[in-house]
Amino acid sequence: MYEQLIERFIQKAFKYPKADQEKILAAATFSASKHNNQKRASGEPYIIHPLAVGEILIQLKMDADTIVSGLLHDTIEDTDTTSEEIAELFGQSVADMVESETKISNLKAMSRSAQEAETIRKMFFAMSKDIRVIIIKLADKLHNMRTLQHLDPDRAKEIAGETLDIFAPLADRLGISWLKDELEDLSLKILKPDTFQYIQDYLLSKKGEQTAYLNRIEKSIYRACGDANL
Repeated sequence: MYEQLIERFIQKAFKYPKADQEKILAAATFSASKHNNQKRASGEPYIIHPLAVGEILIQLKMDADTIVSGLLHDTIEDTDTTSEEIAELFGQSVADMVESETKISNLKAMSRSAQEAETIRKMFFAMSKDIRVIIIKLADKLHNMRTLQHLDPDRAKEIAGETLDIFAPLADRLGISWLKDELEDLSLKILKPDTFQYIQDYLLSKKGEQTAYLNRIEKSIYRACGDANL
């Protein structure tokens, strides 16, 4: 039923060794079967979310077990899958990561102060035996933030605030600057849409000025090279 979605996804992993590709494909197929008939808030098939998480992990150049764990990250919480079943099919390392991700997902990350936010971030690290679990959670959060428009506005603001306080700083602490920046942008878009739009318009105007400036410099260089017969 989801063959085309999975096929498009696995093409993203073309740089991985054949054995890794086969394991990733098996995990994607397993996840699709477990999430069969489940829907996202958007009405789309649920499998779109694990596949998107897997794609982000590929973009981050994570190892195959991390990608597999990302594909399976909701199976224990949202389906009848057990940790033992995952261990048997995909190895104990994957089972441990999925189980840890499930535990930190159940940690309520609502914060009301910088001190509380820092405490929660420390709890995430303490509850994750493997740093890859945090990276899976960040990939999960990023895709959820990209699709936040499908949620109730109040719930969307709640999640955006949590992301800004907890998850963007986690990405920053791990040195994943582009992910931190996108989480902050997506949060600001929900929490302060007018401010977000003002910043976007300002950056767009400056980009136009910069492009025009660079074009003038380029033409000057071409003329100088021509005059010097270079």
